[in-house]
Amino acid sequence: DLGRVAPAFGHPLPEGEGVDVSRTQRGASSPMAETMLVKVFVTLKEGVLDPQGKAVQNSLHSLGFGAVQDVRVGKYLELHLDVPAPEDAEQQARRMCEKLLANPVIEDYRFEIAEIAD
Repeated sequence: DLGRVAPAFGHPLPEGEGVDVSRTQRGASSPMAETMLVKVFVTLKEGVLDPQGKAVQNSLHSLGFGAVQDVRVGKYLELHLDVPAPEDAEQQARRMCEKLLANPVIEDYRFEIAEIAD
């Protein structure tokens, strides 16, 4: 059962802002931590060629789904984070996307955050 949902969209953090790593990234769950579900959606930027999407589109056409006009393939990830507050989950999710989960040169990302009820 998911609690409140707060959508967040990927925007770069201003330089110098971040998360207190000693408090939120140790991996050990503390009694004060909330478990948050972060759903990350990564897609190619508009104008970037998508050969995998084109291959899927062609396959769908060969299977008789001629109404398909365009296919874009992306990535979907689910992350479970133990954090003191939902704001920490948002900051960490944004930093993870910027550092590893998305290539900012050719990909856009967005994420949604929901509290996981016990």
